[in-house]
Amino acid sequence: MTNAQLSQQFKLLAELMELHGENDFKTKSYYFAARTLKNLDINLTELSTSEIEQIQGIGKAIAQKIYVLLHEDKFDLLEKYLAITPIGIVEILQIKGIGPKKIKLLWDELQIESIGELLYACYENRLTTIKGFGEKTQANIIEQIEFMQKNASSFLWASAEPLVIEIQQEIEQQFPNIMMSVVGAFRTKEIILDNIDILIASNDSAVQEKLIQDFKNYPVTFHFCTNDDFYNQQFRLSSNEEHISEIEKRLPANKTYTSEETIYSDAKLPYIEPEFRNVENTIQLSENDILKDIITLKDIKGIVHTHTKYSDGSNTIEQMVNYCMQQNFEYLAISDHSKSAFYAGGLKEEDIIKQHQEIDALNLKYPNFKIFKSIEADILYNGNLDYDADILKSFDLVIASVHAQLKMNEETATARIIKAIENPYTNILGHLSGRLLLSRKAYPLNYKKVIDACAANNVCVELNANPHRLDIDYSWIPYCQEKNVKIAINPDAHNLHGIHDIRHGVMAARKGLLMKNNCINTYNAQDFIAQLKK
Repeated sequence: MTNAQLSQQFKLLAELMELHGENDFKTKSYYFAARTLKNLDINLTELSTSEIEQIQGIGKAIAQKIYVLLHEDKFDLLEKYLAITPIGIVEILQIKGIGPKKIKLLWDELQIESIGELLYACYENRLTTIKGFGEKTQANIIEQIEFMQKNASSFLWASAEPLVIEIQQEIEQQFPNIMMSVVGAFRTKEIILDNIDILIASNDSAVQEKLIQDFKNYPVTFHFCTNDDFYNQQFRLSSNEEHISEIEKRLPANKTYTSEETIYSDAKLPYIEPEFRNVENTIQLSENDILKDIITLKDIKGIVHTHTKYSDGSNTIEQMVNYCMQQNFEYLAISDHSKSAFYAGGLKEEDIIKQHQEIDALNLKYPNFKIFKSIEADILYNGNLDYDADILKSFDLVIASVHAQLKMNEETATARIIKAIENPYTNILGHLSGRLLLSRKAYPLNYKKVIDACAANNVCVELNANPHRLDIDYSWIPYCQEKNVKIAINPDAHNLHGIHDIRHGVMAARKGLLMKNNCINTYNAQDFIAQLKK
């Protein structure tokens, strides 16, 4: 173990001790030891305990710990604190700009236990509600976490998109006449990626070597081919083996194509988008002309599930309304947090009255746009909704979501959610699994029972379009459609830009083959109101 590695171990111990409120003097002694070790150029493995003890800044107790760590690979005190600290909290300590005391506040007040939960809280503007956290700190945390995630081995499609655009632009600038296509998992729009595949039409070894060298630190794999073989390879690298086999059975051997469209035309099929090529029965669906009825972004008529300054959003209701009108949407549901979500500024009863008065006034001000009174009501641990019936009935629609006490077994979680579904005021079940992609696992659920309960109670299921959630998972959309359970694709927007997350929800829904008439916010305002009444 190098001195730098030793330093990291003692720094982590000091941070964990500070996090858990240990004696200030002891904590500082370990910080000081970490700094000393970091700058030390002596080979400590050759020294005895007493010799290590003589180094300025290293006392007897710390010298003993260093010796044991070097020779026995044991650090009992550090292991003690690691055992009582969630691994996600340890990972948060890597983020610059927030020390242990601030992390303890996040842990205590917002129940944040992972980097993903912290990033999501920043997107929801929650950190600014805690003393000592301003907008600048929050923005800095977002920037650092996104940087860390960009360099992780797995990453979200949404996180990869800006990088893919940057790479394409750079290649186009260097080689303006080259044929190029992003292929693989990014092109088929998988939610989680571990690589970006790019097809380049060039047999020039100098071009190939330069591209590989220029992007060697990026999660990029280059595939090279001739110009004549470009579209054949584009098709093959954007389809699974089963799809390739089925299509190639219909094609003449060794034919050169000028586009992917001509490949499908030759196979006597309509063009099949890459995102559908890994889906079961795609070819049959295409032959039956069903894929044309799968939802698209342009089908979305209204935005459901948004937060404003009344809870943890960054914008006023009117700002959200004006922005939605600029994007040509017909309606907007304001769904701020309920009172139990105190960490998110959840609405007390008097806040609801004030908000509803404001919405009434804005509906008069903007007669060609409809604003719905909604709430994201917490599903309490016993399955009840946050607020009594008298309050719940004042809303146009209620989104019921679990936000707290997420550590449940399957039986408890399923019963809790089904009870909320059976509440007569529940219209939409929000982000039902509680997952945060790459950060927090879904709690265990019997999905069929939950979806069956939604069918029995005319409750819609949310596909939360925030790219860190995309919850319900698209793999359950076919079962929802089989049971005639409608889907609401909701951005869960906490600011104006968050409204655009709707596109990530639509992308996921398309992979689940969601028919546009099975998504409630493809309805116009009047039909949406009629659906709510059901």
